[in-house]
Amino acid sequence: MLSVSGLTISRGERVLIRDLTFGVASGEVVALTGANGAGKTSLLRALAGFLRPDAGTVAYEGVELSEARRRHLHWQGPLDGLKSGRRAGDELAFQARYAGADADGIAAAVDLLALTPLLDLEVRQLSAGQKRRLALARLIAAPRPLWLLDEPLSPLDARWRAVMGTLIQAHIDKGGAVIAAVHDPLPVPARTLDLGGGR
Repeated sequence: MLSVSGLTISRGERVLIRDLTFGVASGEVVALTGANGAGKTSLLRALAGFLRPDAGTVAYEGVELSEARRRHLHWQGPLDGLKSGRRAGDELAFQARYAGADADGIAAAVDLLALTPLLDLEVRQLSAGQKRRLALARLIAAPRPLWLLDEPLSPLDARWRAVMGTLIQAHIDKGGAVIAAVHDPLPVPARTLDLGGGR
């Protein structure tokens, strides 16, 4: 699904990642590990097309990167990217429909992530874990093959970490793939790609 060859990424004058080559197949989960500053977020941003690498290539199976961003991958960064003054239901509808979801997809996401009691609240009224569930809902509402996730479990309690594990497993069982930057182990089997100690 994804092939990375000879990727080098710098921030300022500091090289974070040098000559990295790896691939990700359908049905696979890859956990990006490493110390703070090792380049996990920068790698995900490069894979999503938000950061231009110094060298190397990122290829999606038969799809240009610009097309992949529109139709084939979801990016969930360390921040939830939610508008704080908007009702949670309106924010979910906006984000999910922008990603291509229909009403049935949104309803399924609301059900799976138990969002109904939150929909009439302003986003600013939600806890960190509730905001993360709201942000992750678009992954379910508008299915895309590749999920790029940056610390997706960090604000979730044990119950919702387990639910997220179930959702990731369902996604890869359907042929999807996940690349996730993590400090804690994912609740599903994953291949580890260690980026090292950082500085």
